[in-house]
Amino acid sequence: MKIGIINVTGYAGIELARILHRHPEADIVGVTGRSAAGEELGDALPHLARLGLRIEPEITRSVDVVFSALPQVASAEVCIPFVRDGVKVVDISADFRLHDPAVYAEWYGAKHPAPDLLETAVYGLTELDRDGIAAAPLVANPGCYATAALLALAPVVREGLVSERLIVDTKSGVSGAGRGLSMGTHFSEVNENVFAYAVDGHRHLPEITQELRRMRAGFEPSVTFQPHLIPMTRGILDTVYAELADGAFASAEAARDGVRELYAGFYADAPFVHVVDAPPQTKQTWGNNDCLIHPTVDVRTGRLVVFAVLDNLVKGGAGQAVQNMNLMFGLPESTGLEQLAIYP
Repeated sequence: MKIGIINVTGYAGIELARILHRHPEADIVGVTGRSAAGEELGDALPHLARLGLRIEPEITRSVDVVFSALPQVASAEVCIPFVRDGVKVVDISADFRLHDPAVYAEWYGAKHPAPDLLETAVYGLTELDRDGIAAAPLVANPGCYATAALLALAPVVREGLVSERLIVDTKSGVSGAGRGLSMGTHFSEVNENVFAYAVDGHRHLPEITQELRRMRAGFEPSVTFQPHLIPMTRGILDTVYAELADGAFASAEAARDGVRELYAGFYADAPFVHVVDAPPQTKQTWGNNDCLIHPTVDVRTGRLVVFAVLDNLVKGGAGQAVQNMNLMFGLPESTGLEQLAIYP
């Protein structure tokens, strides 16, 4: 497969190049970067020098698939011509995740340039829509927070075992903010500090709500979603709280065993989602495409608590994009992604 990466100089683009370099079927033939166009990739990013590529203003060579790692709004404008020309596209930005143009405009402050593509783009949470992704010309890679939250909730929502009132409390490393400079991501501001942000609403919330609705007919979730920034480079930890539906289980003790069995069965054929015996840690997914999930029930309150961790740049970004590409081209979804976590 001949591959183009748009915006290789952002964190997601950098991670894409790293992963695709070891992919047995991938041939990266073109990369772009807005501020580094004209430079050798190895000069801008020395650890990628062995790819032997030059950063160009745009993809000019014939390609089978394009990955866009541009920010939202800018990404759609670049992706549209490729989609119209029949090139498969995986968009890592948020530009094709929301199916309703009005919701997109509300959360991203811009009119979508191709609302018809919002209707046909497939939301690329691989484990939940393999068939749709395999047939899609355009895949919208999910947000990193949304990936962890939706994987944590999918089994119980699909089975109708929880109420519609949900809480997603989440923590992320600083790389989730991208390479752009801002006061909130300076070392002196972040180091030895933890703080909540986007208290009035995070942009991953509407896609979480949208996809939860699609999981079960008539399910209208009311989601409290609160992210926090913590002083580390990579990683996301979601802690999800949900009230069990009336009569879902005979007792809290039975619920604790029942949800473990449910999750283990639900993800039995998912190579990158692992149901684990203890609350997982972000270092256990550092640099790989895994999502580790630990569901349990607080027997004192009867409340479901689900912990989910992943690397925001891999399963929450570039790795999931490659997982989706594999399905789009009829390859095993794990191709090029079977990497153990880096530890410590």
